[in-house]
Amino acid sequence: MSDTGPVGARSAASISRDVRRGTLALRTLGGDVIDAVEKRNDELRAFVHFDAGEARAACDASHAEGALAGVPIAVKDNIATRGTLTTCASRILSSYRSPNDATVIERLAAAGAWVAGKTNLDEFAMGSSTEHSAFGPTSNPWDPTRVPGGSSGGSAAAVAAGLVPVALGSDTGGSVRQPAAFCGVTGLKPTWGRVSRSGLVAFASSLDQIGIFARSARDCARVLGVIAGHDPRDATTSIEPVPDYESALEGGIAGLSVGIVEGTWETLDDEMRVCFERSLTILRDLGVTVTHVALPSLGLSIAVYYIIANAEASANLARFDGIRYGRRAEGDHTLREGYVRSRTEGFGDEVKRRIMLGTFALSSGYYDEYYGRAQHARAMITAELRAAFGGVDLIAMPTTPTVAFRKGEKLADPLSMYLSDVYTAPANLAGIPAISVPAALSSEGLPIGLQLLGPHFAEPLLLRAAAAFESSLGVPVMVPPR
Repeated sequence: MSDTGPVGARSAASISRDVRRGTLALRTLGGDVIDAVEKRNDELRAFVHFDAGEARAACDASHAEGALAGVPIAVKDNIATRGTLTTCASRILSSYRSPNDATVIERLAAAGAWVAGKTNLDEFAMGSSTEHSAFGPTSNPWDPTRVPGGSSGGSAAAVAAGLVPVALGSDTGGSVRQPAAFCGVTGLKPTWGRVSRSGLVAFASSLDQIGIFARSARDCARVLGVIAGHDPRDATTSIEPVPDYESALEGGIAGLSVGIVEGTWETLDDEMRVCFERSLTILRDLGVTVTHVALPSLGLSIAVYYIIANAEASANLARFDGIRYGRRAEGDHTLREGYVRSRTEGFGDEVKRRIMLGTFALSSGYYDEYYGRAQHARAMITAELRAAFGGVDLIAMPTTPTVAFRKGEKLADPLSMYLSDVYTAPANLAGIPAISVPAALSSEGLPIGLQLLGPHFAEPLLLRAAAAFESSLGVPVMVPPR
């Protein structure tokens, strides 16, 4: 990664270093980001809410001290930012301005960073392509005819295109790692409870976690060190001490053991399989022992995930009724008609589909058959992963079953779209950390990612392994063609 050149192509560490030294003026930095976004965003639609005046004011208000001094950060539009729009890419929240910052935003500001703008997503984070947005789809910087992944596709595209060096997303079933793989950047999902969810609009509360996009594991480590830690406003945050993630990157990974699950990649096409096997060879060359682990319930992950996630979504989105929260339908109507019209007009088709599926799974007579059995299977998957980590340090999987698919290719086939999460959902079900790192380019010139999973609070080890893997490739940053 360059320490000079366009702001978005530089590391967060080098930007903060130069800002603290006074060799990079905040005014110049802000202007560079504004110019980059204004040149590319009409093409990419990575940002859904970007105002040059607001961006410059945010940059000017940042300070030249802290681990992220002067660093511009893009923020997924389901994370609250005070005084600016937080819409979740939904018509029902199209004019909502949050009165408060999310905890992660407060911590980033305290470290000197500033919010450049809000990025596009699948509505309420429900999707795998960023095509389910009230503001239109985001394009993949590598090929504008293809999706960037989802639901945090706007954040992934903004980092991949060099508009910003770092972005925040949310990961409920792979919504940071899958778009990171599709866009050729690094994407980290921390342990559930490692980062506060206060100010994150809930999709599925037992699965949601704020994650990080960057152009290297080192930048992910720096940002995680700022946003991690207990928060009194989120009772689910852990009191586990926050280590020095950047220091943990040093020392290499020789002697580690990495597990692979027999058969998990047999459905991959030849090119994706070859890439995964090549990635394992790289790990072996770094001194890692690769061994097989048994996870017999892993194949249940997608079915389990979509029952639990949709059930929790149906409960969480009940508050958006046009009375307590959200846009209200105009005209005279009864209370019931108001609920129906407000939600019908405000929610998109995918959100409605998931609310109905989740409501059915929780309904009388079906609760035990669907939600109850799914929670039992989730406990089995979690126990098997815990047992596997008793014998290996990390587990390696493909991040995605395919490269980025074409826009519109899966919209008429929701089940095919849902299978994009087949390798990422297990980490959310178990609440463990996982990271996707760029591994190769396909024959079509599209990025392919490698995913590493670790036990609870193993972020230091995950980040060290990711950094070692990135360095071994010789080209640690993938740059899409212009």
